[in-house]
Amino acid sequence: MRQRQLFSVFLLLLAFVSFQKLCYCDDQTVLYESFDEPFDGRWIVSKNSDYEGVWKHAKSEGHEDYGLLVSEKARKYGIVKELDEPLNLKEGTVVLQYEVRFQEGLECGGAYLKYLRPQEAGWTPQGFDSESPYSIMFGPDKCGGTNKVHFILKHKNPKSGEYVEHHLKFPPSVPFDKLSHVYTAILKPDNEVRILVDGEEKKKANLLSGEDFEPALIPAKTIPDPEDKKPEDWDERAKIPDPNAVKPEDWDEDAPMEIEDEEAEKPEGWLDDEPEEVDDPEATKPEDWDDEEDGMWEAPKIDNPKCEAAPGCGEWKRPMKRNPAYKGKWSSPLIDNPAYKGIWKPRDIPNPDYFELDRPDYEPIAAIGIEIWTMQDGILFDNILIAKDEKVAETYRQTTWKPKFDVEKEKQKAEEEAAGSADGLKSYQKVVFDLLNKVADLSFLSAYKSKITELIEKAEQQPNLTIGVLVAIVVVFFSLFLKLIFGGKKAAAPVEKKKPEVAESSKSGDEAEKKEETAAPRKRQPRRDN
Repeated sequence: MRQRQLFSVFLLLLAFVSFQKLCYCDDQTVLYESFDEPFDGRWIVSKNSDYEGVWKHAKSEGHEDYGLLVSEKARKYGIVKELDEPLNLKEGTVVLQYEVRFQEGLECGGAYLKYLRPQEAGWTPQGFDSESPYSIMFGPDKCGGTNKVHFILKHKNPKSGEYVEHHLKFPPSVPFDKLSHVYTAILKPDNEVRILVDGEEKKKANLLSGEDFEPALIPAKTIPDPEDKKPEDWDERAKIPDPNAVKPEDWDEDAPMEIEDEEAEKPEGWLDDEPEEVDDPEATKPEDWDDEEDGMWEAPKIDNPKCEAAPGCGEWKRPMKRNPAYKGKWSSPLIDNPAYKGIWKPRDIPNPDYFELDRPDYEPIAAIGIEIWTMQDGILFDNILIAKDEKVAETYRQTTWKPKFDVEKEKQKAEEEAAGSADGLKSYQKVVFDLLNKVADLSFLSAYKSKITELIEKAEQQPNLTIGVLVAIVVVFFSLFLKLIFGGKKAAAPVEKKKPEVAESSKSGDEAEKKEETAAPRKRQPRRDN
């Protein structure tokens, strides 16, 4: 009885803790989209004529989990999900997170999200396009030389009133596989922003640092004066030719860099009258050669065999050597320039657009938009989250992304191992078949060649029989070996007498093959220029 009471108390505590976590998540969750249900009515597809890509509610490959699918290649896509009420980014921590899977890989395309300003900024969900104003753009993008997880803050300059895109420097790269990945951006009250990929921190930056964002949110205090001009007499040359230098009298500017080596002698045995190349005596004019169409046929050239044993052929010339008298063009030596003033630059003046910030002046987020142009299909978005606490994002990663990723990773590993085994088996089979074909050509197996060849052909058609065929042929060879060893002495003498004939036959066969190769028509030679 006591055990039952303890168990009941345990269940109540468990339910209470779960309820507390649920309430905590609900209280800290601004938006969560699982796509478990069709998105119609909750998401608004852009009616802009440029955005013809069709969004679909589809399952992730290998899972029962649904997502928002990019279904066609080479299209622009636009879709919007409005928040119940705008989110003020200036209040506390904000976490932006979502999953995306490139089911067909990613060669050229984006899969980023835009966190849009309120519609008072001048846009509508039906007219959503690339010009719709956003506060933050975040997510993977890869095409050509671009391969990064974007984080772009669009910030208003309080002096000029202009909205400027500030890009995170040295952002993380995009994973190259076809697995589900989760991207997280955490904005902290102390101006820190952290980028996570699959829950692992890949980048930490300060929003107000010029070392982390380009251009910097806070402009430079001074700028070069655009009205300042370099004086005409400003000399930037650190060195100048010595005006007092004089060319030495023995300096010969016309002396060549190289001269003939007068001490060189022609090697003994040099064949002056032999050309380095001669016509190939074995070449024959192809039967299909047309003199009118292809020009007069000439045999291809080969190295003159007479020159191989000689030190050289053709006209002998003395080799060249460096001219010890060569000095080249004379020029005055350089000296320090007494008028040198350094590299000129305009003077600095106070920057009229300079301002100071303690925190970025974020614009509120009123909607999430996906506005991409991609050459890939099969891009699946899922589990889009905006939260006010990192723990909420971690909970969703562990419960929605991690189980899928683990299944996909195991499947990928199994496929890679299977592919590796298949490649290894194919390589092994090729070695076996090549060896068996050579063995079948042995002269003492001529009586069995047809059977061996038949077995090899069957094994090539059905690779899974390779081991069985190999065993069968080994048995045949072993039987022949036993027969040769224990078959009797009388049969031995004729075998020994026939050995020279076999060798002669093999030799004549090789010669016949060589003649056939020589007699085979050669490829048409290109027309030679005289």
